[in-house]
Amino acid sequence: MFRQMFEEKYMRFPQGRCKAVTFSYDDGVKADKKLVEILDKYGLKGTFNLNSLLFDCENWHGRMNEEETYNLFKDSPHEVALHGARHIFMDKVPLPEAINEAVQNRVYLENKFGKIVNGMAYAYNGYTDEIIAVLKQLGVIYARTTEDTHSFSVPKEWLKLNPTCHHNSPHFKELADKFISGSPLNEFKHREPWLFFIWGHSYEFDDNGNWNVIEDFAKRVSAQKDIWFATNGEICEYVNAYNNLVFSIDGEMVKNPSYMGVYLEIRGKVYEIPAGKTVKFDK
Repeated sequence: MFRQMFEEKYMRFPQGRCKAVTFSYDDGVKADKKLVEILDKYGLKGTFNLNSLLFDCENWHGRMNEEETYNLFKDSPHEVALHGARHIFMDKVPLPEAINEAVQNRVYLENKFGKIVNGMAYAYNGYTDEIIAVLKQLGVIYARTTEDTHSFSVPKEWLKLNPTCHHNSPHFKELADKFISGSPLNEFKHREPWLFFIWGHSYEFDDNGNWNVIEDFAKRVSAQKDIWFATNGEICEYVNAYNNLVFSIDGEMVKNPSYMGVYLEIRGKVYEIPAGKTVKFDK
């Protein structure tokens, strides 16, 4: 192996895993109850993007009322995230109105659930560079688009977070098969970790009569031992912590200034870098 490849460092997920799966589902609809049941059954995690002024719109894809929404997610391992207060095109209104859409949504969700809510999915995929800049100032750390990549690359632009694919994508089964059967550890030059980021609306399973798509995938992927199952926010925070590692000039020592431990691989060995600690690599 070329020397420079041998020295490359690769992020690994918790416990040294090299693959991760996350789900992102929009609108806070009654079908979320069944989706949560499936995710819980197989030990998976997802992020549910909620509007805060549409609880009385049951005729709009069967949205849950306020009580149903709270009861479903209050003690849940799943993440609640922003989707705009009214599910409007944020890119088609004056910027102050778009800002208010995000602020109202965040204030409501944080007060309701008693936790920090700093992730988002753009309603109608409506965003601009101006909106991205404002969201950053508002403390939003990631915002999901609907622009599928059909890849497992870990995102670099978290406020323009492109998912792998929609669950109804014609590429979904092919991607799922590749993700489950393959591994970055089998690669020679490109051993970066894999992230399978799936998005959609749970009411689409009812509309299309294809709940088997998500349950079959959940069953298959949950049987794998090399996969981390996490919310969108957990993955974003972990990647940020990894990116904040401080390396010595010769690359043989690393300090982790963050609050969480992270893992990396170098020269075929996986290291845990605990929070606040410095680790020297074996030569």
